[in-house]
Amino acid sequence: MAKIDIRLDAELVVEVMVLAGVGNPQDAVELVVRDYIARGHRTEARVAGQDEARREADARPQDPQG
Repeated sequence: MAKIDIRLDAELVVEVMVLAGVGNPQDAVELVVRDYIARGHRTEARVAGQDEARREADARPQDPQG
């Protein structure tokens, strides 16, 4: 996997390290990025499931009213 170098504010990285419980700055930031990506995938899956349920409900024939 290709690697890149970025610069971040030291206070921001220290806070991430404390919250993640990790002693290595690179590992802490990587955990945050991986969690953000996983959260996005879970959200996409949840929204897709809701959309599918709505489509199925719309496709069912409606009972006559009145």
